[in-house]
Amino acid sequence: MAKLVTIGEILIDLTQVGVTELGIPQFVANPGGAPANAAVAAAKLGADAGFIGCVGKDAFGALLRSTLVSQGVDIAGLAETDQAPTTLAVVSVDATGERSFQFYRKPGADICLHESLVDKRLLEAAEILHFGSVSLTADPSRTATMNAVRYAKDRGALITYDPNYRANLWPDEQTAVKAMRQPLPLVDVLKISDEETALLSGFSDPEEAAAALEAQGIPLVLVTLGADGVLYRFRGRTGRVSGFAIKVADTNGAGDTFFGAVLSCLVGKRLNQLGEDELREILRMANCAASITTSRPGAIPAMPTLREVQDKLGQR
Repeated sequence: MAKLVTIGEILIDLTQVGVTELGIPQFVANPGGAPANAAVAAAKLGADAGFIGCVGKDAFGALLRSTLVSQGVDIAGLAETDQAPTTLAVVSVDATGERSFQFYRKPGADICLHESLVDKRLLEAAEILHFGSVSLTADPSRTATMNAVRYAKDRGALITYDPNYRANLWPDEQTAVKAMRQPLPLVDVLKISDEETALLSGFSDPEEAAAALEAQGIPLVLVTLGADGVLYRFRGRTGRVSGFAIKVADTNGAGDTFFGAVLSCLVGKRLNQLGEDELREILRMANCAASITTSRPGAIPAMPTLREVQDKLGQR
């Protein structure tokens, strides 16, 4: 069974790839969903990764299943439902490569992950359990995710969390903030973007936010800064690791690639034995992997192999 397990949403990103001669947007059906993306990113970088989630019994669900298999992700935890279609997210991309999301998810199959569908043997075998906040937006996936996190934590797994904030999935910001902060006492490694610092910590400044989150008991806090790389807070110290200059095609999946790369490096390691120099090397590699993803369209299709990352690191 996989040593790194991610749990949460898997869906289709209908990603804008251009416009026709008449100016009509063109979209491609790309596999996506942050926890699934992270599992693929880690697997492509050599990690033993598995995914727990739910898809519909439809063509998009079959595409997602085959995608995970083709990328080397263990799908023993992937369930199917006939209660809802596979979830869709329409991803529009502006001239700078920045994204906007519109979800077709009322209901969507990812929300239908019931705790009865979660095989506890996968959680018992996991050294790392990773999750995000999209699966916390509605039940039964919310209860299934949180119970899985508690179960794995009690059995010694490293708990990692990426609270992706998608405003249109929540009734209001106050509800989102409360739900997104709830898991923090269980978390060992937290990754947030610079846009989410205030939501998770109450501080908009990345350094203040990271320090405040560490003070809540989170051993390693990572704040991604886009093209500027990443800020980290670890053992009372704050540091930064610069990003890689690249021509951006699409930022979709960059954060998931970054965190998947970090997780691939943490498999088999003890966080309390990790040195700061080693952490900085891990973050440099993760920045490199994310930069490659942003240079290509889509999320999963754009993620690099270990060889690609190694080649790019060797050129710098």
